[in-house]
Parts: sequence; C-alpha cells; structure tokens
Amino acid sequence: MTTHVLGDTRVLTGRSLTHILRSPDTIITTAVTPIALMLLFVYVLGGAINTGTDQSYIDYMLPGILLITVASGVAYTAYRLFLDLQGGIFERFQSMPISRSSVLWAHVLTSLVANLTSLAIVVGVAFIMGFRTGASVTAWLAVVGILVLFTLALTWLAVVAGLSAKTVDGASAFSYPLIFLPFISSAFVPTESMPGPVAWFAENQPVTSVVNTIRALFAEQPVGADIWIALAWLIGILLVAYAWAVAIYRRKLS
Repeated sequence: MTTHVLGDTRVLTGRSLTHILRSPDTIITTAVTPIALMLLFVYVLGGAINTGTDQSYIDYMLPGILLITVASGVAYTAYRLFLDLQGGIFERFQSMPISRSSVLWAHVLTSLVANLTSLAIVVGVAFIMGFRTGASVTAWLAVVGILVLFTLALTWLAVVAGLSAKTVDGASAFSYPLIFLPFISSAFVPTESMPGPVAWFAENQPVTSVVNTIRALFAEQPVGADIWIALAWLIGILLVAYAWAVAIYRRKLS
C-alpha cells in the first residue's frame, strides 16, 4: 500500500512539475517581489533604519525576505489546486486506481520544489548585493530545515484555501496577510522601535521567532529559545493545516 501511494505521488508530482517547467514565469514572478523589496530596503530605506546591531542591513533583513518569498510562492499552490478542482481532474482521478492522498501531496511537493528554487535565486541575488555569512554547513542545514518546515506549513494552508475558494482570486488572496506578517515582526526593524501594542503583537507572532532563529544562524550567534518557539509554531500550524485540508478534501470527494 505504501509503495502504491509513493508511486502515485511521484507520478502526480512529475505532472505538476512539468506544468511549472513549461511556465517558468511562476518561479520568476515569485522571486521578483522579494528581490524588488531587497533593492528598495537596502538601497533606498536601509540607510535610515537603525537596527541596533553592527550587521549590514542586507544581512539583517534577508531572513524576512526569505519568508516573504515563500508566502508569495504558496499562492500558486492554492491557484493550481483550485484550477484542478474546477477542471474536474479530481473526479477523473477518483475513477482511476489512484491513492486519494497522493493528489494533495503532489501539489505540496511541487510547492516545496518551486519555493526552494525561488529561495535559491533570492539568496543568490542577496550575495550579489553584499550578503555575507560565516555560517557553518550545520547552520546552513538548520536554515534550510526551518525554511522547508515553514514552506510545508504555509503550503498546507494554501491547500485549504485552494479547496475552499469559490473564485480564482479567492484562492490566491489568502497569501496577502502572510506576505504582510513579516512587516510587523523583527524582520526589518527591531520590535523595540514599534509602539506598545504593535510591538507586543510583533514579538509574539510566529514570524519573529523564525526570523530571529535564521538571523542568529547566519550570524553564528546562539539561537536561544527562539528556535524552540519557531518549531512549536511551525509544527502546530502544519498539523492543524494538514488536518483541516484532509477534512475538506474528504468532504469534497464524499
């Protein structure tokens, strides 16, 4: 049974990846927005922002840009899933000896591959703009692991949106608040510089702990409790979103 599920997932993931390869503008568009934000903040606004550290501003803000990249990319997962649902492909799959769960996992794995590609492009541009890090291989692996977990958590939220949406615009609109969250966090300015209620929200929302963890790993500094808070948030969101998506999916097919 496990082999059957893995085989179906592999085939369907290949189908989704083929669509992306035929239309690479998806990945390019996902990378353009965060790169434009990097250019804006580093070359226009960065000189006026006091981070309270001796880091260059590109080093300080890159973790937040990486999260925005993922938040932008998962919108396409909701969009593609919605189109499959409206196009009747799910009904066709139901009539075939295909594992039901493989349909969703194919979209999730496609999102993971596409977003990791976009992240690699953004990091490459960041190096060109002056980003530097002495992070060890272990620290880099930890950063990649956190970004993978972040991508999976947001992708399953995208699956919920894609299955629940009534229109194409509604399927992708859910990502707007996710893109906005890093701006109310420690991603671009220290939370201490924000007004009281805003600072409280920024310090206690999940993006701040994720940003602080990645920033510390890049800077070769102790991550402290931030990594455990970040993991708790991401695993919690992932489990809730997964259960929610599966429940909606089963209801759609019943």
